[in-house]
Amino acid sequence: MPHTLISALDLAVLLRDPASSDLDVLVLDCRFSLAAPHAGQQAYAQGHIPGAVYVSLDQDLSGAKTGLNGRHPLPAPEAFNATLQRWGLRPDTEVIAYDDAGGMFAARAWWMLRWMGHPRVRVLDGGWAQWVAQGGPVHTTPTLRVPSDFKGRAQDAALVRVDQVQAHLGDRSAMQLIDARAPDRFRGENETLDPVGGHIPGALNRFFQLNLKADGCFKSPEQLREEFTALLAASSVGAVVHQCGSGVTACHNLLAMEHAGLSGTRLYAGSWSEWCADQGRLSLPPGCQSPLPPGSAT
Repeated sequence: MPHTLISALDLAVLLRDPASSDLDVLVLDCRFSLAAPHAGQQAYAQGHIPGAVYVSLDQDLSGAKTGLNGRHPLPAPEAFNATLQRWGLRPDTEVIAYDDAGGMFAARAWWMLRWMGHPRVRVLDGGWAQWVAQGGPVHTTPTLRVPSDFKGRAQDAALVRVDQVQAHLGDRSAMQLIDARAPDRFRGENETLDPVGGHIPGALNRFFQLNLKADGCFKSPEQLREEFTALLAASSVGAVVHQCGSGVTACHNLLAMEHAGLSGTRLYAGSWSEWCADQGRLSLPPGCQSPLPPGSAT
C-alpha cells in the first residue's frame, strides 16, 4: 500500500504498540479555519492526538504573500526545511497528518513533506472525527520534540510554476489542469475569497469533497481510480496538474489520485489566486472569468 492514508485504528496501534517503540512517529495536527485562523490552535489546546505537534496553514505551510503569488504561497524550501527541523523530523520518521476538514489541510502537509523529499507521510483517514469515534486517547499537553538536523531537498519536478501553466494553455496532451474548488466557484459564481471569479482556461473541475464518503473517509482506491479516469478521458495521468484557489485543496485531489494508484501528478501551488492577480492573464480567452459584484468579500 502506498504512503497515503492510515486508519484511526491502525494509528492507535502504531502509537501504543511496544514493538514499534523504536519507530519515530511524528503526528501533525493540521486543524485550521480560513474564517478563523486561530481556531485550529485553540482546538489543539483543548485536545489532540497524543504526541501531536500543531501545524498552522498560515504560519508553517505557507510563505510570505506579495499580492501576486496567491493566498497561500509555498514557503521557500530552506524556510520549510527549518520548520521540519523544528518538528524534529528525521529521515526515518513516520509522519501522520490529520485535521477536522476532510483532510484538506492535512493533505497540504502530506504533499509538502513529499515535496521536500520525505515520502514517509500519511494522512489520517477520517481525521479527528474518526479518532474520537474510535475512542482514541486525547491529550491537552503541548508536545515538545527535540529539534533535528534534517536536510530536505525540494523536488522541483513535483511543482509547476505559473509561466509553465500559461505556456501550455490549450495543450492538454502536455498539461491537464484539475481544479479542486466547488463547482459554483469554478463557474465564477459565489466567489468570496478572490477578487475575481472564474477558472483557468482548459481546466477540468473535480470538487475535492467528491473524494470522500459520507463518513468523511476516502473512497476506495478502485472507486477513485474509476472516477478520475472518467474525468480525464483521453488525457494521460502524467499530464495532470492540480490547482484550486490557493494550492491547498488541490493537494487533496493529488492525494486521492496517488491513493488510487494514479501517481506522477503535479501541483500548481499558486492556483487561481495567483493566476487572477495578473490582469493580462484574465484576457485569455473571454468567458472564463467574471468580476465580483461590488461589496463582495475578498
